[in-house]
Amino acid sequence: MISVIVPCFNEEEAIPLFFTEMEKVKRKMAHELEYIFVNDGSKDGTLNILRQLAKQNNFVRYISFSRNFGKEAALYAGLQAAIGELVTVMDVDLQDPPELLPQMIEMIESADIDCVGTRRADRKGEPPIRSFFAKKFYQLINRISDTEMVDGARDYRLMTRQMVDAILELTEHNRFSKGLFSWVGFKTEYISFENRERAAGETSWSFWKLFNYSIDGIVNFSDAPLNIASFVGAFSCLVAVVAMIFIIVRALIFGDPTSGWPSLVTIILFIGGVQLLCIGIIGKYIGKIFMETKKRPVYIVKETEKKLEQ
Repeated sequence: MISVIVPCFNEEEAIPLFFTEMEKVKRKMAHELEYIFVNDGSKDGTLNILRQLAKQNNFVRYISFSRNFGKEAALYAGLQAAIGELVTVMDVDLQDPPELLPQMIEMIESADIDCVGTRRADRKGEPPIRSFFAKKFYQLINRISDTEMVDGARDYRLMTRQMVDAILELTEHNRFSKGLFSWVGFKTEYISFENRERAAGETSWSFWKLFNYSIDGIVNFSDAPLNIASFVGAFSCLVAVVAMIFIIVRALIFGDPTSGWPSLVTIILFIGGVQLLCIGIIGKYIGKIFMETKKRPVYIVKETEKKLEQ
């Protein structure tokens, strides 16, 4: 069996299109499929559509959260619920080509690999500024982190049960799946495909959300920002010592002329800004620690397809 995990947030228009395309692909396969749709607190008719699909098809399952917990929580819930020997994660908007699935299955069954991932060959159709920052993010994270992340890689991948079980052992609250998929270290090969537009609906990923998501990825998989904060602090102290020596020598040689206050204010503001920057970096890590120590659940389930059976 192959488990197909599909996170959904306000996707009432896309779900029927996705299910139709997947069923077309399913007819060409010799494998049994189970669908696990995860409703991440949608405000539209997503849940009603999932209820209808589950009533009509016994191979369709769904998990509905009590509120929006984010895509990472939805992925985690889907992985926990999956029972297939192979597990795939797909976006419901059809930006992840379903027709690649048979090829991915063939690769993972014929070669000694644990995962077949997908990556976009280009970012055609994406806003230029988003593409620019996405490329810079991957360049940065691969320099400062020991965990390699492939530029353009999608969450869309096919994994063996062994790899899925390894990922489920990582029970952290602050999750960054692209990093977790790489961190567990199983052998992975990638398939490239041309970038696609959404089949229906609108994306919930704004530039600001993507920016915050990238910050989470850096904090979760690198302590480089803390090292930078320490370096900046040490450099500021060194500059202050040199400036102090300069002022003392100048006073001994040329006397102590009174200089204007703008330079003093500028220095105070600079040092204050450096301190706030370093405190902010440290605070980000402390915030992550704070969330982990609370040990709150990653998500809360309000309803599943089992409710329909009762």
